[in-house]
Amino acid sequence: MVTSNTTARHIMTRRVITVTPDQDLLEVIGLLIKNKISGAPVVDRNGRYLGVFSEKSSISLLMDAAERGTPTNRIESFVDTNAATVTPDTGLWSIAQIFMTSHYRRLPVIESGRVIGLISRRDVLKAAHALMDPIEPLDSSVLYLSSVGDRSRAPVA
Repeated sequence: MVTSNTTARHIMTRRVITVTPDQDLLEVIGLLIKNKISGAPVVDRNGRYLGVFSEKSSISLLMDAAERGTPTNRIESFVDTNAATVTPDTGLWSIAQIFMTSHYRRLPVIESGRVIGLISRRDVLKAAHALMDPIEPLDSSVLYLSSVGDRSRAPVA
């Protein structure tokens, strides 16, 4: 059930497709296309989280190869090791804030150095939609999520 206390653990996708840094670019692009995903967490051979490889990373590697010829077709050098992550206890609104203020389309959920889930923008929208409890608005131009707080404390009266 989605509530105002919803966390990453409640909305994350648990079956996560991961890749390893030594995988071939074309293999990884095929995996992204086949699974209709825009990126995947990168893990080492022991399953420890290293970063994210995305469509943007793929395009960077392809452009690098076209312009200069890359010495390798492995994704290793194009992994975003600084990509944002969340913990299982990160709140829904904190996750929404990360998506709102960044370019990320997905956030790995990390626990003890391992990927335990993945949250997409769509997962946040689905959870927020479930929170919306339509009530008769005083002014039809105001959207207020009634289950988040008291309407009398709404920022717009």
